[in-house]
Amino acid sequence: METINPTTGEKIQEYDLMDDAELNEIVQNTNKAQESWRKKSFDERAERLQKAAQILKDRKEEFAELMAREMGKPLPQGESESEKCAWVCEYYADNAESFLQDQPIESDAAKSYVTFNPLGTVLAIMPWNFPFWQLFRFGAPALMAGNAAILKHAPNVTGCALAIEEVMHDAGIPEDLFRTAVADVDQTQELIANPGIAAVTLTGSTRAGKAVASQAGSQLKKTVLELGGSDPYVIFADADIEAAAETCVTSRLLNSGQSCIAAKRYIVVEDNYDQFLDAVIDRMQLKRIGDPTNSSTDIGPMAREDLRDKLHKQVQDSIEAGANCELGGEIPDRGGYFYPPTVLTNVGPGMPAYEEELFGPVASVIKVKDEQEAIKVANDTDYGLGAAIFSEDVDHAEKIAANELQAGCCFINEFVKSDPRLPFGGIKESGFGRELSHFGIKEFVNIKTVYRA
Repeated sequence: METINPTTGEKIQEYDLMDDAELNEIVQNTNKAQESWRKKSFDERAERLQKAAQILKDRKEEFAELMAREMGKPLPQGESESEKCAWVCEYYADNAESFLQDQPIESDAAKSYVTFNPLGTVLAIMPWNFPFWQLFRFGAPALMAGNAAILKHAPNVTGCALAIEEVMHDAGIPEDLFRTAVADVDQTQELIANPGIAAVTLTGSTRAGKAVASQAGSQLKKTVLELGGSDPYVIFADADIEAAAETCVTSRLLNSGQSCIAAKRYIVVEDNYDQFLDAVIDRMQLKRIGDPTNSSTDIGPMAREDLRDKLHKQVQDSIEAGANCELGGEIPDRGGYFYPPTVLTNVGPGMPAYEEELFGPVASVIKVKDEQEAIKVANDTDYGLGAAIFSEDVDHAEKIAANELQAGCCFINEFVKSDPRLPFGGIKESGFGRELSHFGIKEFVNIKTVYRA
């Protein structure tokens, strides 16, 4: 298993896959460690999570450099990611006990209530695009709830996976309670089927989600799936166009465009279309592409060559189907897996830029007649992760967000983001289940009724 620096295309390191016996031993030992961990108090667990948070803050520059090397994230964004991981650790250290306290319910019983017990060992299959955050937003609540975790990370961020394991262990979390499995796809399927795995969570593509859901379902194991998205950002007639353009471009280019909740489709009421398009192009042209370890870089390389080539094919296929390329759209003549900020217009049904998730710095700008058509186009997707509305009439926009947009997260005059205090997840082919807030910590517990006559 190799890790490749996407800025240069050069091999960083090679890792040996664990054999089946080693993986099975990890599961067995993790189960034993969980039996002790579940008996510890919330205060004892919280102490470890607070230490993990401090390590993440203290070593944020180191971890940012590791992310930049392995998947091309610009350094300031990597440091922010490490800080956000610290935040989620602190949030659950502070709140897990109140989230999981027994809940009395009146019934015919002398006493009845709901209690929350950990499920056991949870297998986390995580992606490369936010290599620290994706794990900690699951790991912090899972560990605070009394579960154990085994991380199967994306192969190109194996160094990040091992660094996360080190953070956990240095924080005092028992070594066998949190382990990294260096495994391939076939071995991952065997892990899912292993009787010692109680549940599975995956963040990744819809294709991977369907495969994992099928495998886990055949074993009757609980799953949480956070999958792809083609997030619509709807620009109403009364929107502040300059502010909307700034927010939309920021969202689209964050992490070099490699985010499931990035602004993918800009849906613009025709009265504002020309002004908005010009504003978006102006801002995208100012973004600096280059080495992610240079602090002035806005857009680093894409994480892998195959991902860059797939994105380019989606752009070219959309152009052949009738889309117009207003900016970018060509692979630059330089080393590494770079792709320029790209703007497509005249985008419609049947094109990859309309139907599929474009996982890179490419925006589709879609003109619509009015608000109702904007809502229809926004919902005309197989995905349902995030959505945003831009309007000066925030009360009206809130009603649309709450009642008409088909997505798990709807934001008004702001780009979609994850926050430990708010539930995160999608519908349709964007998956099911929720992470974060009190909803997230309850995904991997037994919600148990206790009835005393």
